[in-house]
Amino acid sequence: MCRVWIALKLPVDHHCQLQQLDDAIKIPKETIEILKNQVFGFDTFFVTSQDPYEGGVLFKGNLRGQASKSYEKISKRMQEKFGDEYKLFLLVNPEDDKPVAVVVPRKTLQPETTAVPEWFAAGAFGLVTVFTLLLRNVPALQSNLLSTFDNLNLLKDGLPGAALTALVLGIHELGHFFVAQNIGVKLGVPFFVPSWQIGSFGAITRIRNIVSNREDLLKLAAAGPIAGFSLGFVLLLLGFILPPSDGIGVVVDSSVFHESLLAGGIAKLLLGDVLKEGTPISVNPLVIWAWAGLLINAINSIPAGELDGGRISFAIWGRKASARLTGFSIVLLGLSSLIDDVAFYWVVLIFFLQRGPIAPLSEEISEPDQKYVAFGVLVLLLGLLVCLPYPFPFTDETLANF
Repeated sequence: MCRVWIALKLPVDHHCQLQQLDDAIKIPKETIEILKNQVFGFDTFFVTSQDPYEGGVLFKGNLRGQASKSYEKISKRMQEKFGDEYKLFLLVNPEDDKPVAVVVPRKTLQPETTAVPEWFAAGAFGLVTVFTLLLRNVPALQSNLLSTFDNLNLLKDGLPGAALTALVLGIHELGHFFVAQNIGVKLGVPFFVPSWQIGSFGAITRIRNIVSNREDLLKLAAAGPIAGFSLGFVLLLLGFILPPSDGIGVVVDSSVFHESLLAGGIAKLLLGDVLKEGTPISVNPLVIWAWAGLLINAINSIPAGELDGGRISFAIWGRKASARLTGFSIVLLGLSSLIDDVAFYWVVLIFFLQRGPIAPLSEEISEPDQKYVAFGVLVLLLGLLVCLPYPFPFTDETLANF
């Protein structure tokens, strides 16, 4: 039913909660009549029917003109009649893909409170993430985690790699922060998720208020990955171009570059015939560190749940298509987890922490400008390029010497 859908999609599922309401804060019948006859109208949203929703009202009807302009007119009239007492949502009914308007008392939208202060929990996650970033770059400790506390001095060897990966993560979060400031969105403290495999899975950042429309959500979601991918890509190129400072670098098997279409393609382009199947190769550690940063950004660009990629897909294609992409992505990750433990941990994180649904926007009908859609699609494509394997063979050593 439509009322059930609205209940699922309102901020109760996105760090706000609908309180148990009594008759004192439900919308009075007199107010509903004013909304129908004086706030809505033939020039904006012509109401044909209404249903009660908790303390608010869901209006079905016919949308007139552009959704964004109609939303502005209705909001202005509501402000003139009732001040800030009520909040308007202009959404899409998934049953028939037709617009619906929902009006709820603002006092029903309360911030979620937690027993542990947000900054304290985020700090604890951050400290563990620093440890895993350091540990990831110390092979001697990776093989025996229990020996770490007896050899803490070895962690300093992982400092350069940890610092560079953290820089890519930080740039990613700054991208979100600056755009959020520009569009008037409040973000929570980022919770960095530690990972034994790649140092970190990135950060979970809560949106603390209601985003205005799909274009603003797209700007916000794409800003972080674009910033992170840009820095990571530049660092990866520098890693391939610059010789190791110690003349030795990191020795890896050439087959490792088959794990990423982007990294493998760049390696083949810049290294040429030096890259041979089954042959060890020495590379600047910067390659490995930058690659880790790119992978973290790519994971966050998966079009699922409330990940950046999930928010991007919702902003571009709408809520219904986004839900389907989430299900498809989780299935693919689940299959990938049979051979890749990173995929296993990530599908668990998505399922329990980032599954969604994405909170309702004030106005979800208007589509974003095509230039922002292009940025969003670019993020999704870059994520695929980083995560998909490089399928083509490198130069075979036997054939090369023939």
